[in-house]
Amino acid sequence: MTFRPKFVTFDCYGTLTNFDMAGAARRIYGNDLPEPEMLAFIKSFSAYRLDEILGAWKPYADVVHNAVERTCKRHGVMFKADDAKRIYEEVPTWGPHADVPAGLAAVAKEIPLVILSNAMKSQIMSNVEKLGAPFHLVLTAEETGSYKPQMNGFEYMLDTLGCGPEDITHVSSSFRYDLMTAHDLGITSKVWVNRKHEPANPFYEYSEINDIGGLPGVFGL
Repeated sequence: MTFRPKFVTFDCYGTLTNFDMAGAARRIYGNDLPEPEMLAFIKSFSAYRLDEILGAWKPYADVVHNAVERTCKRHGVMFKADDAKRIYEEVPTWGPHADVPAGLAAVAKEIPLVILSNAMKSQIMSNVEKLGAPFHLVLTAEETGSYKPQMNGFEYMLDTLGCGPEDITHVSSSFRYDLMTAHDLGITSKVWVNRKHEPANPFYEYSEINDIGGLPGVFGL
């Protein structure tokens, strides 16, 4: 029998919204760095963003600022605070992956949709409005007091929804930020959207889809 959750919960940036931090970095540093160095810069920037969110909560502008500064130091690039601010201010302008609106809308007709995102409240609604489907609830790290992959945000979400880990399906393109934590919390129904930015990891027991167009089929819709 196909599992029909009480809620389908989502990571937003990267999974639904085209999270273009690499593009933002290229738009600032691409003219100054040869391609191999630019690729290394982008990889470091991603790693430092993850490192910055593993401690106590701080505003996402600070996360980006610190990650850019550390990346510039590592790669011998001059750091300017205005460059980090430009990258941060790009975030609300980003739209969904092309496959998202139709797939989301199909699921939303049958099951309430929820977002748990590493975002600020002032940022995310601009992105959510572009997704093309109604959401029952949108929660940010600013509200939960911690960033994924820490567990607190998931626990806050479940408490707010009044349900347990067995009642939801969590959807993400990232193991490191979402699906590993979901697994550890006992969320057995998980969907990995293979956006090609992380390798498969079958240990975590999930349904795999190539894009959100495949999500309705997970629920037999």
